Amino acid sequence: MFPFFKSLLNLIEPLLVPVCFVIAWGFIIALGLTLFNTIYYVIKRSQSMHKVPCPNCQFFTNDYRLKCTIKPLVANTEEAINCQDYCPR
Repeated sequence: MFPFFKSLLNLIEPLLVPVCFVIAWGFIIALGLTLFNTIYYVIKRSQSMHKVPCPNCQFFTNDYRLKCTIKPLVANTEEAINCQDYCPR
């Protein structure tokens, strides 16, 4: 039984280097794409969060227990971007 595996290994050995090469580069490319997508998502998310007007609102308390006296569940979220109760300081 051992000679069978040895002959099989001799048949597969020329293919191992190219297959491992492709797998390694595929892994590096997938890692790079994941990193790029993560950076892109963080930039888009930060741009949308900078549009939230809550810190400049008169009703914003800057307290973690009650962020906003009018809409406490919406304060500092993306839903607050077009808040109708926004009143600048």
